[in-house]
Amino acid sequence: MSAPIVSATIGVMNPLISKLATLMGDEYTKLTGVRRQASFLKDELSTMKALLEKLELMDELDPLAKNWRDHVREMSYNMENCIDDFMRDLGGTDAKKGLIKKTAKRLKTLRKRHRIAHRMEELKVLALEANERRMRYKIDDCINSTSRIVLVDPRMSAIYKEAAGLVGIDGPKKELVSCLTDSQKNLKVVAIVGFGGLGKTTLAKQVYDEIGGQFSCKAFMSISQRPDMASLFRGLQLKLGMKEESSHAREVQDIVGCLREHLTHKRYLVVIDDLWDQSTWNIMSCIFPEVANASRIIVTTRIDDVAIWACHSDCECVYRMRPLKEQDSRKLFFKRVFGSEYDCPPQFKAVSAEILKKCGGLPLAIITIASLLASRQARSKDEWESIINSLGAKFAATPTLKEMRSILNLSYMHLPLHLRPCLLYLGMYPEDHEILMRDLVLQWVAEGFVSNTHGSDMVDVAKSYFNELINRSMIQPEKSIGDEVVVSCKVHDMMLDLIVSKCAEENFISVAHNWEDVARLHASEHKVRRLSLNPSSNDVAPRAIHTSMSQVRSFSQFGESKYAPLLSLFKYLRVLVYDFSYKKGTTLDLTPIGRLFQLRYLKVVAFQCIVHLPTKIRELVHLETLQIASRSAQNFPSDIVFLPRLSQLTLPKGIGLPQGIKSIKSLCALNCFDIGKSSLEDIDGLGKLTNLRVLVFLGKVTVEVVDALVSSIGKLCDLRLLIVHGEPSKHYCDLIYSLSNPPLHIEKIYIRGWLLKRIPNWIGDLHCLGSLSLSVEHLSTEEVNVVGKLPSLVELCLWVTYIPEDSGAAIACTGLFPILEDLRLFSEDGDDATICMEFEAGVMPNLRLLGLEICDRWGGAMPLGMEHLLALEHIRICVRSSIHKRRDVETAFRTAADVHPKHPSITMFT
Repeated sequence: MSAPIVSATIGVMNPLISKLATLMGDEYTKLTGVRRQASFLKDELSTMKALLEKLELMDELDPLAKNWRDHVREMSYNMENCIDDFMRDLGGTDAKKGLIKKTAKRLKTLRKRHRIAHRMEELKVLALEANERRMRYKIDDCINSTSRIVLVDPRMSAIYKEAAGLVGIDGPKKELVSCLTDSQKNLKVVAIVGFGGLGKTTLAKQVYDEIGGQFSCKAFMSISQRPDMASLFRGLQLKLGMKEESSHAREVQDIVGCLREHLTHKRYLVVIDDLWDQSTWNIMSCIFPEVANASRIIVTTRIDDVAIWACHSDCECVYRMRPLKEQDSRKLFFKRVFGSEYDCPPQFKAVSAEILKKCGGLPLAIITIASLLASRQARSKDEWESIINSLGAKFAATPTLKEMRSILNLSYMHLPLHLRPCLLYLGMYPEDHEILMRDLVLQWVAEGFVSNTHGSDMVDVAKSYFNELINRSMIQPEKSIGDEVVVSCKVHDMMLDLIVSKCAEENFISVAHNWEDVARLHASEHKVRRLSLNPSSNDVAPRAIHTSMSQVRSFSQFGESKYAPLLSLFKYLRVLVYDFSYKKGTTLDLTPIGRLFQLRYLKVVAFQCIVHLPTKIRELVHLETLQIASRSAQNFPSDIVFLPRLSQLTLPKGIGLPQGIKSIKSLCALNCFDIGKSSLEDIDGLGKLTNLRVLVFLGKVTVEVVDALVSSIGKLCDLRLLIVHGEPSKHYCDLIYSLSNPPLHIEKIYIRGWLLKRIPNWIGDLHCLGSLSLSVEHLSTEEVNVVGKLPSLVELCLWVTYIPEDSGAAIACTGLFPILEDLRLFSEDGDDATICMEFEAGVMPNLRLLGLEICDRWGGAMPLGMEHLLALEHIRICVRSSIHKRRDVETAFRTAADVHPKHPSITMFT
């Protein structure tokens, strides 16, 4: 059954209706009137929900309709809180068999019956009032009568920009012109893909103007999000100079036929600007006959999948736009503000750097903000700073910024409804914050944004949401494993401004920078639903803000503060995050969380902090994620093993595995910083946790502990990620070679500190393995062959302990490592890592990065066959030797890079 999801605009209406349906179940028949009242509320709210869903699809709302929608959304939150309280009084859906019956008996007292009946009656009155307001103000009529103002296409100015005023476009234009004017006779489609405002339209128009004269007919057409195909094609007919009688066809199929016939014998160039989906391309591509007349099509899009689809999966024809480089950003900004790219007064240099950092190389943002400053003729530093500090608030109000907002808003409005709350939730994070994909998807699940329509794992579904936002250029990948697995992201400052603005409009998230901001939020007419606090170290706590916390569902604090919120007030809290680095010895009191019965997600990142936890958390029956990354913890709850839904567990430093961990059958991910403090019985118990997909453990261990861990790992067939980082040990971990049932679906293995005599043969059976890091005593050609045949391996990192002088390097043979992109070779005992592997021609065809460690014993040798690594772009060299030898190393590798076919760059570090 699909999980009812929370929406940004209609709130918790879906889960609320689902909970009312639960109250209509047979287990509540003992309570007179509950099922009847629940049935009435469910029917009444379902009717409202149908209208809300229609309103959610509209780009612009009549003020009356928006006001009613906002009221019902807030009402849904209040109602769900009330129902949650009610269901908790009854024992909840997680209660043991018989508890409902016992509770029903307890509730036979007149006082409790009266309280529950009164509460349900209050909810009924709220629903009736909302429905009466809907009828009184004729909200349903707003759907058909909402007028839509036709705005000037915000891309129009990009199409008519003069080349002389452009910056940083010469390189991309040259690259695209080269791709489009090659000798290929068949029809060729080239796609330009990137974030809104990067200059895709401007680049496409410059290329169009540059090569347009080589074609017998050409057209430049912009696509809307919901295009009228017949009108679009008729406009194309006119641009292509078709005869008037042929443009009279009215049906799309007829127009397609006319266009296709017209283009069959011509060499044409067509630009399709701002393509939004594959279905539109499927129709448009029908008009382009694939004949050998060297015709060309340029597509611009914000969506990666659309670009790849249009180019028939030919990645060589997909050009990914990049932000402007720092130097080009400065030129563009100074030229617009001061009239010269070099003429910046000294007093404006610092604030200009701050502005350009916020723009993040986005041409649209640079031009827009520069125009704002130039138009106001702001000439004092204070005036500039005032404008920039209030930029977020002015985002929607300042005419100069409206164009930028409208362009970014196009991407938001094109999002499927289920992705909108996921994107807006990024407003919980501060500017420039690196957001871990794993954290984000777990928070989405905890908040109720994710639906498992087909019974899929909720976290996997949430990951697909994350990938879709990356694909749509809404968020920017920060760190990745290869080209496909993104592990962290960032949000462009301009997009974050849009997100925060929309969060304020929908009362979705409230952002505060100190406790005075929190007090102001408390004084406002809206209840705070989600609160993100980014305090400064000198923050002063105001008075009387306690009651403002009672409705908060998510609270995140990034940065230190002398004053902690009263967690006991967070009655309906679902997500709680602390991310800061306090001074060593500082404490964080989390003892009140034992009473936060709705809590689903708790994460603390405070490595220098001592965290105080409650002794009992057994009543947190909804808790799914508990991650405490801290120096130590006091009173770690022993009853954690009884939490029925706990799936993600990170233990603080100094805490071993909980006694009886084998009971947490729901556990999917486990991180333990001090595995050596665990009992052998509990380590053996890990083998019982067959749902484990992520296993991370660190710390000093004995031989017995290592053997017990290896034995348990062999029983975890569904493991996807294994990280071991212990203290360097000469223990050879013999049991690992005889692993009879290795986790065949594992995607990453990182074992550092456990020394292996050789690479185990079963590694060769791990066809899903994308990243492998191992410490081995010796590396042979045979072992390289085992690893080199892995079909999914993208990253390989080896620490080699012993390299015999009398034996040659391990040979990486032709055809091995078909998709490897990153290879790093290190030496454990000061030997020369450059001689441990030799590369034959045809090996590692996709290797881009080669990392090497150079030690004092280096005698001038270079990796044999490095010239055969034809895709190599970068060499990173860690030099553990004297300054004199460092210069020799750099000279030798730069000489080798100069003669390499790809001329890779060199980075030296110690």
